[in-house]
Amino acid sequence: MSALQYLGDGFLLALQWHNLIYAFVGVLIGTAVGVLPGIGPMSGVALLMPVTASLTSGLGPEDAAASAIILLAGVYYGAMYGGSTTSILLNTPGESSSVVTTLDGYQMARQGRAGTALSISAIGSFVAGIVALVALVFLADPLSEMALKFGPAEYFSLMILGLCAVSGLGGKSMTKALMMTVLGLLLATIGIDSVSGVARFTYDIPDLYQGLEFLTIAVGLFALGEVFKTIIETDKGNSEIIKVGRVLPTIADLKQSAAPIARGSLLGFFIGVLPGAGATLASFFAYITEKKLSKDPTRFGKGAIEGVASPESANNAASGGAMVPLLTMGIPGSGTTAILMGALLMYNVQPGPLLFTDHPQVAWGLIASMFIGNVMLLILNMPLVKIFAKIIETPSEYLIPLIIAISVFGVYAVQISTFDLVLLVICGVAGYYLSKNDFPLAPLVLGLVLGPMIENNMRRALTTSNGDFMIFLTKPISAAFLVCALLWLIIPILLKKRGKQVVISEEA
Repeated sequence: MSALQYLGDGFLLALQWHNLIYAFVGVLIGTAVGVLPGIGPMSGVALLMPVTASLTSGLGPEDAAASAIILLAGVYYGAMYGGSTTSILLNTPGESSSVVTTLDGYQMARQGRAGTALSISAIGSFVAGIVALVALVFLADPLSEMALKFGPAEYFSLMILGLCAVSGLGGKSMTKALMMTVLGLLLATIGIDSVSGVARFTYDIPDLYQGLEFLTIAVGLFALGEVFKTIIETDKGNSEIIKVGRVLPTIADLKQSAAPIARGSLLGFFIGVLPGAGATLASFFAYITEKKLSKDPTRFGKGAIEGVASPESANNAASGGAMVPLLTMGIPGSGTTAILMGALLMYNVQPGPLLFTDHPQVAWGLIASMFIGNVMLLILNMPLVKIFAKIIETPSEYLIPLIIAISVFGVYAVQISTFDLVLLVICGVAGYYLSKNDFPLAPLVLGLVLGPMIENNMRRALTTSNGDFMIFLTKPISAAFLVCALLWLIIPILLKKRGKQVVISEEA
């Protein structure tokens, strides 16, 4: 069967009424998550992960996994759309990849062109989403076939590359990012060792024999961590909210935006495919590219429509691109894709080269639902721009109890354990203090997800080589991945030594 035939089957699954509802709910919540400053896609996906377990309880295992991932992926790319709203209206990014949009989007809003900026960002996001998905359809099979040729040594090195990539670009300090990566790997070792049967770091606590539940850690660090931050640090002085005027862009606006949208979409997709680069880096690159190509770069930062169209297209294309390594190789390239991977594993679906042969329903159903979700987002975002702008005004006294309730009930419904509720609160406090002190949380989540797989592949590789560690260097693909991982850590250090700024906001 060709990729297009598989995609046709995916559409049959995605167009089932309950999956259409899941996709719609996902993109709607995603847009709201993006609009609310500070929550971000990682917190949104982590928060809804336990909810999907309750929603899909009556379905078969394959259908439950497909429906859950359709909803969670909807939150992910929906948040990329919504993040632009606060950037443009409040000069406050809804999530990290919308930081660049504030530069020209807010200036456009102050000039009375808020509606135009919001609609161009919605159109750019839609085009980028479709470009990324078309590329994903045609890349999925060849990449999966290539990944099938990998042995345990190659997988080990590829996962090390994934960890180094996220650590190399995570937060303001690489040292802190690496510390968080190691902490994630250490937390992943807790529990009974699957090979030797020895209890590791359990201290005779029965609840720890199964290891730490990824869901509890993710919801605690992101959702509850954000709640504590809001309670402790919220500034009571409200920023001025700019009113949205005319929504539809003029023909001149569309002509001016067409090329930046196309360039941002392609650039964003290819940057998104790289593990650890993702949406924030893509939007920065797209903005710099447009400024370099512009006949009058002085317009940028003063309300240039290209400064909204290109970065917004890039961050959406990057979220589609990030799905490529996740689905085809089982390597999450960012914090949110790590949480999506955790969700798939929760449903006993292993992302990677065998996903397309063992679980074609889940893989192609997700890809098809992303097409449908992008259309839904365009239909939602164009007429409802003014309504989404109102979400910004939601008082935190209503929002905080809702997030706490969803976190507590969600985790308890899945785990049915008071130990997990205690762990949830501990992770919430830890999440607040870590992010307050510039310790990025994405590397920790990535280490927690990849840790068991890294250990497993390392053991399998050493078994075949009779304990000789040179197997990781004698196999050419494995050696190439390890060299790339080393360069990913060394190059930012060298750039900093030469006085260059290498600061990327924590990656979504």
